[in-house]
Parts: sequence; C-alpha cells; structure tokens
Amino acid sequence: MQSKPTILLVYTGGTIGMVKNHETGALKVFDFKKLLQRIPELKLLDCDIETISFENPIDSSNMDASKWVKIATIVEENYDKFDGFVILHGSDTMSYSASALSFMLENLKKPVVFTGSQLPIGDLRTDAKENLITAIQIASLRHKHLPVIQEVCLYFEYKLYRGNRTTKISAEHFNAFTSPNYPALAESGVHLKVSNDLLWPVANDSDLKVSHEMDSNVVIVKMFPGISEAVLSAIVNIPGLKGMVLETYGSGNAPSEDWFINILQKAIANGLHVVNVTQCSGGSVNMGHYETSTMLKKLGVISGEDITTEAAITKMMYLLGQEVAHEEFKTVFETSLRGELS
Repeated sequence: MQSKPTILLVYTGGTIGMVKNHETGALKVFDFKKLLQRIPELKLLDCDIETISFENPIDSSNMDASKWVKIATIVEENYDKFDGFVILHGSDTMSYSASALSFMLENLKKPVVFTGSQLPIGDLRTDAKENLITAIQIASLRHKHLPVIQEVCLYFEYKLYRGNRTTKISAEHFNAFTSPNYPALAESGVHLKVSNDLLWPVANDSDLKVSHEMDSNVVIVKMFPGISEAVLSAIVNIPGLKGMVLETYGSGNAPSEDWFINILQKAIANGLHVVNVTQCSGGSVNMGHYETSTMLKKLGVISGEDITTEAAITKMMYLLGQEVAHEEFKTVFETSLRGELS
C-alpha cells in the first residue's frame, strides 16, 4: 500500500499568513504550527503536511536574491523527505520569485507550487483557504507513484500556471495573475483538470542541482517617448552593471536615433548584456520585423522573444551567477531552459 504524499509548506511572508486583530484591525503573522486549527479542512486532504516558516517573515516587497537562495536551500535540504513543496508568498513579487526558483532548481522532479492570497486567512471573504487547499492538493497529485507536476508553478484563483510565465495584473481582484503567452497547466472547478500535454517534461535522470548564486548587477529599463540621452547613458555606465533588460515597444521596437544606437553599441562592446523584451502584456519580440528593431539585432541585442520581464531579469541574474561565458550568453539566454520561452 502506497503511503500518503508528504508536503512541506514554506511560509516566507505575505497576506496569506496574516490574521486580523478584530479589535484594532491590525494584521499580524499567525503561528503556522496552528495551521490545522485555522483551516480544519486541511485534515480532509489525502496527504501529510509539515510547515516551516522564515524566522522573520517578510513583506514580498522586501524579496531579493538572498531570500530566493534561502527558499531554494529549504527545498534542497528537504528534497528527499517530502514529495512536494508549497511556498506561501506575498503576491506582489511572487512572479519574480517563481521565475527565479524555476532557474535555480535544475532537474526538478517534484512540484514546487507558489501561492498566496489577496485577503488574510482570517478574513471572512478570504481567498486564502481555496488557494492554499488546492495548491496542496496539486502538489500531492500522483500518477504511477510519480508526481504529476515536476516544475515550479504558481496557483491562484482556480488556475495553475508555469511560474516563469506569470505576471501580476491586479491588486484588486482575486484573479491577480495571468500567463500571457502560455496556457494554464490546470484549472480547478468541480474537478481539478490538469493539461498533461502542457506540463514541463522531465527528460533526464540527473539529480537536483540547486544554484546558490544570483548576480543582482542588473537593471530593467522601460522605454518611453522622450527618454533622454543623459538618462540612458547614466544607466548603462553604472559601475559594475552586467546586464540590462530593455522593455521596448510592440514587437521589440526602440528609437532609431543615432544617440540611442551609439549608447547601446558602446555598452555592448564594453561587455553589457542587453535583452530585448516587449512591454506589451502579451506577444513576442521579433527583431528585424520593423526597421526600428533591425539595428538592435545588428548590435547583438539578445531577443527575449515571448519571455516575461520577471523571467527575463531573473534568468539574467541566474546566468550571470552561473558565470556563463560571455560569448555563449546570448545563445544560452535565447534557449528555453525551464519552459520560459515558446
């Protein structure tokens, strides 16, 4: 007889772990050891749940590369003891964290499901219970004794997405996330429907490899009409800067003025990695499709294709942390490592 799946619940911080003091209205972190008391429905799940919490839970606005390493290390240290992991996280930077972890956890063969909520767990109208219960259920799914999900995902408001394909779109609605260029991996309704053909395939028998190095010497620059030569020049000349994600217009278009091209040309010649992503909510970069992007292609700007900004910046941090050879960086970036590119 097969034993129940074991799930490790990791609380990093965020609204989902808060309870409201009904007298003062203030929010405070509740003791996750008392989780079953707060959500007795968890007892109905066919799995065993253990919890671990950041010693000092953080607002997700304070998330950074060192905290990603901390989450990745928790997964690494508990990888053999648990069948799946659910990461409770504030929604504001969840897409960045899910993207980062997808790159940091190489050869992952177990589910790592990020979730959170828009309202605290103790709120009468909270979305926390459904998100948490279903995320745990998804992490527990088995087929022929193997996990159904073997990648980093994000579950929110009835939909499971590939983590590195997501972006937060609303601070007001329960359906706070979308995956603009890749369909949902699963949908929760009366039944939990998993689209197996969309899941990331595990192609090798290699052991989990966890990266502990993320290089934060990167920047995101969003193009806008009127961006000045002085501003862009100051940015690319930041001491120690190694990479820049350039959010361009439409399918990868940017100004074709001489000063703009000259700044980029000089920066790339000096070793700066520049990735072109679209600032549109969906779609792909197609450099060379219009004259305004042809020059970027000639300069050696890296095509982000249909990657999200969140995945682009974290992939850049990961590859820089891996010390990928400069001449190979463009090729590696333009290759889908964890399903982040179509």
